[in-house]
Amino acid sequence: MSNRKSSVKSPLHTIEAEQPSKISDILYHKLTTLSVITEFFPPDYAATGQLIEELVKQLEKQGIRIRVFTGQPGYAFTTAQAPALEQLGNVRVQRSRSTQIWSDRIRGKAISGVLFTLRAFLHIMKNARRNDVFLLTSAPPFLSIAGYLTHLLLKFPYVCLIYDLYPDIAIALGVVSHKHWLAKFWWAINRQIWQKSKGIIVLSPAMKERVIAICPEVADKVSVIHSWGDSELILPITKEKNWFAKQHNLDSIFTVLYSGNMGRCHDTDTILATAQKLQNEPIQFVCIGGGPKRESFIQDVNRLGLKNFLFLPYQDKSVLPYSLTACDLSLVSVEAGLESLVAPSKLYPALAAGRPIAAICPKNSYLRQLIADGEFGISIDNGDSDSLSKFILNLKSDRQIAEKMGNASREYLQSNFTPEIIAKQYINVLEQSIT
Repeated sequence: MSNRKSSVKSPLHTIEAEQPSKISDILYHKLTTLSVITEFFPPDYAATGQLIEELVKQLEKQGIRIRVFTGQPGYAFTTAQAPALEQLGNVRVQRSRSTQIWSDRIRGKAISGVLFTLRAFLHIMKNARRNDVFLLTSAPPFLSIAGYLTHLLLKFPYVCLIYDLYPDIAIALGVVSHKHWLAKFWWAINRQIWQKSKGIIVLSPAMKERVIAICPEVADKVSVIHSWGDSELILPITKEKNWFAKQHNLDSIFTVLYSGNMGRCHDTDTILATAQKLQNEPIQFVCIGGGPKRESFIQDVNRLGLKNFLFLPYQDKSVLPYSLTACDLSLVSVEAGLESLVAPSKLYPALAAGRPIAAICPKNSYLRQLIADGEFGISIDNGDSDSLSKFILNLKSDRQIAEKMGNASREYLQSNFTPEIIAKQYINVLEQSIT
């Protein structure tokens, strides 16, 4: 792979990576503190919390003082309580009381989100200082309302970070009709929030187009900044030297891995159908994580009598360098109709692991252009288990192709999606928010 171009650039970027290596004079002199408001933060293992932790660490290295306001862990391995106040270098973490009520049910999550939003609003009103900028995540989906109301009262600037686009996701999943008053009201609120914001960060070009379609007035505010993978934490490890692979008897069998949330936005049916087609082949499917679809997925596997599946729970962050490399192929999936509403963060750590990637997604998903640009795998239509089966068998029989795609995965991440590159893009947006 040494003959590949040394600086692979994704045509999907809207913010150039070549920013100054340190925080600019404008940002240093005008920004007192960046206040990050998010419901999830470690020891939570929720992906949004893990990403925010890595982001604030990178921003701290650039000289930015950061305050994080978050909730008590609702998805942690060893503890249900974390310190109410914690200082991590120049990052100050304050946690509200627990807000996790019936966390495995939609209504419970909604109630928890409302409670956290109210506490976030009170926190901002009490603790906001001159020259602060607020970064408001979409966890929970209506959190940005707190920033909007605070801006109306105190004029503090805020930037919206949209992981998942609501109410559009709820409509696509059939939870609410697009004609329902709640959906129309939510769209109206979103338009007001976005117009008053200093910036809007989304995770894919398709999501940017969707936001602009809803509110054309904010077209010049929307920036596409992808998620990332930590190439220093996650290093390619051969399965023969991987204790996790050996522990689960994956070191001597071709392994297909799905690692992360098995949620309503993810296509598990195509994975199931593929495993059914390959049930007589020496191929092991491994699903690591949780989510609303996990139990029904397991029930379907048992109903079909499939013996080529292994389900494991979420793994601690310290285990990820081994669990993510205990495979020969990684899977990423998005349900049909949701390609402009969600962006799977699991793609980027999978790239860091240096394995080929198969993305199960609609034809107009941004994942297809990433894969074509980086040449690290294949895109599969939703429901096309035949093509996915053939690709798996091809990788299994031709190790040179598998190695070539794995090397391309790692190189593509290092050229485009490391925490250092992405943090500089966030700094660019923050600079615009205070000028």
